[in-house]
Amino acid sequence: MIIKFITRGQSSIGYLAFFEDSDIGFSIKRIYYTYEVPLGTRRGFHAHKELQQIAWCPYGDITFIIDDGHSKKEVRLNNPSEGLLIQQGIWHEMIWNKENSVLCVAASDYYDENDYIRDYDEFIRLVKEGYWNEPEEH
Repeated sequence: MIIKFITRGQSSIGYLAFFEDSDIGFSIKRIYYTYEVPLGTRRGFHAHKELQQIAWCPYGDITFIIDDGHSKKEVRLNNPSEGLLIQQGIWHEMIWNKENSVLCVAASDYYDENDYIRDYDEFIRLVKEGYWNEPEEH
């Protein structure tokens, strides 16, 4: 889901865009960014068991391939006043479409390798088993 950031400013002095926890539905515990990624590079290839994220591209053009285990769609981040909300249980891949693009991510929790699903077959198995439909903790 695309989130439109709150934007202030004008063309003569520039713009400031921002979002707050209440805009994205989770508290932020970690922020990271990826840069100097060669043009055409594909990254990601994973899902998270619990982690939620919002991704935005303050400069450049990056395509996300979003997969919920039932259908896939492409979302292009090339507007610095928009972000992509990535819920848990969403397989995602990113493609760098423009040189020097920067990808920023705000995450709901600290880094935990155990939260990653890096095998697509395992991801599909968890989707079929209803892993993200369960109300209790995993």
